[in-house]
Amino acid sequence: MKGLQKILQGKWWLPLTLLILVLLNWLAARFHQRIDFTNEHRFTLSAPTHKLLRQLDEPVSVDVFLKGALNSGFTGLSKTTEDMLEEFREIAGSRLQYRFINPKDEVGDAGVTYGDTLAGLGLTPLNLTSQVKEGQQQQLVYPYALVHYKDAVLPVSLYEGTKAFITQSELNSAEAVLEYKFASVITKMTQTGKPMVAYSSGNGEVQGDASYDLVENVLKPDYNLFKLDLNKGAVIPDTFKLLVVVKPTVPFTPEAKLKIDQFVMRGGRLLLFVDKLEAEMDSLRSAKNEVVAYDRGLALDDLLFKYGARINNDLLMDLQCDFLPFAVNGKDQFEFLHWNYFPLFESRSNHVINKGLGLVSGRFVNTIDTVEAEGIRKTVLLSSSPNARAIATPALISGRENVNAPSDDKFKQSGLAAAVLLEGRFRSLYRNRTTTAMLDSLRAVGAMFQSECLNDNRIIVVADGDLVLNAFIKQEPIPMGMNPFTAGSQYEYQFANKSFLNNCLDYLLDNNGLSAAKAKDYSLRLLDPKKVNAQKTSWTLLNIAVPVMLVVLFGLVYGWWRKRKYGRPVTAAKTAAA
Repeated sequence: MKGLQKILQGKWWLPLTLLILVLLNWLAARFHQRIDFTNEHRFTLSAPTHKLLRQLDEPVSVDVFLKGALNSGFTGLSKTTEDMLEEFREIAGSRLQYRFINPKDEVGDAGVTYGDTLAGLGLTPLNLTSQVKEGQQQQLVYPYALVHYKDAVLPVSLYEGTKAFITQSELNSAEAVLEYKFASVITKMTQTGKPMVAYSSGNGEVQGDASYDLVENVLKPDYNLFKLDLNKGAVIPDTFKLLVVVKPTVPFTPEAKLKIDQFVMRGGRLLLFVDKLEAEMDSLRSAKNEVVAYDRGLALDDLLFKYGARINNDLLMDLQCDFLPFAVNGKDQFEFLHWNYFPLFESRSNHVINKGLGLVSGRFVNTIDTVEAEGIRKTVLLSSSPNARAIATPALISGRENVNAPSDDKFKQSGLAAAVLLEGRFRSLYRNRTTTAMLDSLRAVGAMFQSECLNDNRIIVVADGDLVLNAFIKQEPIPMGMNPFTAGSQYEYQFANKSFLNNCLDYLLDNNGLSAAKAKDYSLRLLDPKKVNAQKTSWTLLNIAVPVMLVVLFGLVYGWWRKRKYGRPVTAAKTAAA
């Protein structure tokens, strides 16, 4: 202590102080730790994200287009995005950089803005209407980011809520999945090998134009995609991680179902989009303007029942639905009316697959029941609104139904399931019922019959084959989830079908655990307006008067303390004077 006092009192105290400050700053920049006190760990990245960012071998740059004049909601989303990317950079270091760009800024000297570039990539803006002194003001917001890695560029949608009604709850959900979205895109760009996915054929599955968006824009860019005829070959090769079946129309043979069953037993994932009933818009456009929906007889009931689900022989009708043009007051006059056979599914956010989704559109959807299956967990991913009903076959669909408004008292059913996730150790449909021919077909290719899964597996069943298909306008494909009948009208809307599909694929093929990042749930803590008005004066005084009083009190106490410590005693002063 004496040596330290000599140094501090000598000429070396200033250089030593500067040296200590420099050392402390260097240590703080080199080694630091942040503590997250939020209940939902809002500022804590998941372990898979940490691992991903530490293993970056090449620089990743992110361009975010939430800059400029934004409303309070998107200003908050922009700030949260910046905080999230800063967390990413804390871990990745110089290998991750980001910048915020105003979409109105020009790219080069050609007069082309960043907004034009985003629109060229198919990233359409949100057209927000706000009230100002001069009247209504329209504002284009681009809630997107572009991630650059080597020569590749992938977009990230930062907000997928409805365009017409942007709520704080939707923005809050968008903030909660930011980590997952960025981490998922970076994973796709940096992974060395793509998962192998089989697209089922041979049973009348949709091929060609109607599956253009599904195949060309979703499956091919991120996966090694192969078409697989289930009626050829003895087994589905284990090199495939996922089998996708989209709107089959031809019954499945026992041999084809055995291949699917054993693929699942060996750990292969299954994604089904099935229309059990035959109901198409082309048939409805006939001269009678009506069609009877009937069972396709796909022979999948026993297989799905064994796994824990049953697609019913009915059609889902919902008052929460999309629009179609109908002739009114003559053949030449058309009016957009709700079409109850085109339900809109609002996200329940009860799973990472449907978390933060906007509306998902369906067409002639069946309902799904979950049935007892030992060890299988069932999660409903898509379900109807509280104002729905199901009509059983034979179901007559008529375009004349919308002449009169639907009777609301008939639409009293709630939460009718249309998509379900099944998880667990599935048991084979053919357990204790294999034939000699089945066993011989497996032995011929060196495969053994497996009666149940060795590990937990995952299956997603969606009772709508059209959910992932696209339509055409002027012989040009439009994205899935877009209604061709409302294109160009005030009811035109891009539904979240593709986001739902991507989430299903990500979850089924999630081998890196990134779904944990999407499981976060940000609590929305809103002020009670009644309490705010009632206690406004008290809280105003507390926040304004109390700090001032504390400063004054501190000044008085400090003055009293100085006077007591340094003041001259009265007796001593009198003695000195004498």
